[in-house]
Amino acid sequence: MIVNFIRHAKTSGNIEKRYIGRTDEQLCDVGVRELKSIDFPGCDVVISSPMKRCIETAEIIYPSEQIVTYDELRECDFGSFEGKNHIEMENDPEYRNWLRKGGLGKFPNGEDSTEFRLRSVNGFLKAVSDNKHFNTVSFVVHGGTIMSILEKYAVPHKEFYDFMTENAHGFITEYDGETIRIINRI
Repeated sequence: MIVNFIRHAKTSGNIEKRYIGRTDEQLCDVGVRELKSIDFPGCDVVISSPMKRCIETAEIIYPSEQIVTYDELRECDFGSFEGKNHIEMENDPEYRNWLRKGGLGKFPNGEDSTEFRLRSVNGFLKAVSDNKHFNTVSFVVHGGTIMSILEKYAVPHKEFYDFMTENAHGFITEYDGETIRIINRI
């Protein structure tokens, strides 16, 4: 199965480099313009996070395709960091501690990063199982969701942050039921 992983287009929070997880932001004008300037691969079905920014991105890229949402593909809940950027938190002891731990562990008043990654992987497995009769599937989701899935299945293996991708970009891959091979970047 060919699987395209596409990160949603920019929101105002992305432009301001804020932690935007559970906040249901819509795309900003800059994001929509950038999105419309990119040539995306075709697909048989679109899998999306239920968040506005992902659904809007999917509707712009694939106006004629069926869009199926999976709650498990939502972005991480950043808890106390939600809506803030690194400048606003540079003196926050919780933020500094989280950075010292390599961005791992539970976000204060939010989701545990390990649980988020597992949720993302389980959502991916559920979506590909539900849509296994299609040859090409496009996932329009969040950066963290893509990084979680690729960290688990991509060969050769790389770490979570090695799969970071810009808004409205991503990866064209091949999934054989056990591993993901990256064919190209979007």
